[in-house]
Amino acid sequence: MYYPVLPTEAGQRLDHFLLDKYPDLSRSSLLKRIAAADVLVDGRPVKAGFRLRAEHSVTIAFPPPPPSELQAERVDFPVLFEDAHLLVINKPPGLVVHPACGHRQGTLVHGLLHRFGSSLPATDALRPGIVHRLDKDTSGVLLVAKTEQALRLLMADFKDRKIHKTYHALLVRTPRDPQGRMVAPIGRHPVHRKKMAVCPESGKHAVTAWRVQERYPNGWCLAEVTIETGRTHQIRVHMAAMNSPVAGDALYGGTPGHDRALQPARQMLHASTLRFVHPVSGEVLCCTAPLWADMLHLLDVLRSRDGA
Repeated sequence: MYYPVLPTEAGQRLDHFLLDKYPDLSRSSLLKRIAAADVLVDGRPVKAGFRLRAEHSVTIAFPPPPPSELQAERVDFPVLFEDAHLLVINKPPGLVVHPACGHRQGTLVHGLLHRFGSSLPATDALRPGIVHRLDKDTSGVLLVAKTEQALRLLMADFKDRKIHKTYHALLVRTPRDPQGRMVAPIGRHPVHRKKMAVCPESGKHAVTAWRVQERYPNGWCLAEVTIETGRTHQIRVHMAAMNSPVAGDALYGGTPGHDRALQPARQMLHASTLRFVHPVSGEVLCCTAPLWADMLHLLDVLRSRDGA
C-alpha cells in the first residue's frame, strides 16, 4: 500500500502515522513490519520514530497471510440488496469486518469467501470485497463490492463523500441542543493509543450532525446521526466530546450506572441507512437496515418507563 504524507500529517512519527492508517493493528505488529523493512519512506527503511515531512511517501508491504487465515467459513448475515455488482448487508453486532490482530477467524471476510469463493476483488489480501468498514460492535448497513469496477467506483465515492450515511445511537445523556453539527478534527489519542480523540492541532477534519428523536426520563435519548466524513470512531468520539457518549461504549465513557435493565453488552450504535449511486446502473439506491434485537429491547425498556 502507498500513502503520500499530507501537509496535515507532517511531523508525525512513522509508527503513529501507520497507527492512523491501520487502527485495527497493534503498535507492536506495526513495529515488527518497520523492523523487517516492510515499511519504506521514499523507498528506504527508517526507524519507527522517524519524523515524516509533507513531501515523503510511505509504502507498506504485508506478508502473505497463512493459508489457514482466509479459509472460507459459514458466517450468517442478513442481505438487504444484491445484484451482479454489489451486496448490501445488515452487519450483526459483534461481527468483525476483516481479519486483524486478535481476529483471525469468523470475520465477515471469511463469510464472504464461503459465499463467493475467490471471485471478489480486493485492494489487499485480507479485505476481498470490502469497500468500507464498521466497528465490531456497531451494527447496520455495509456495502460489499463483487466486481473490480464496483470496488473502484464505490471507494472513490466514499473518498469524495458522495455516499450518505445515517446512524441511530442511544446516548446516555441528552445533548444540550436538540440538534446541531459538530466540526472537530479527530486524531489518535496522545496517551491511550487504542482511542481516538478530538485533536485541534493534529487531527483530521471531521463533521458530525445530530438530531434528538426521543428523550427518556433517565436522561438518555435516541438520536439520528449523520456524518459528512468517515474518521475512525467518529460518532463515538464526537458524542463523548459533547458529554453525551453512546450507551454501552466503555471506551468513551458510555457505561451506564447500576440499573441492571440498562446494561448493554455493546455500544448502541447502528448504521441505519446508506444512500448511494449504483456504480454501474447509475440508479440512486437507499438501503435501510432494521435495528437489531438488543437495541430494540433497550428502547422498549426506556419507552415503557417513559409511559409509567
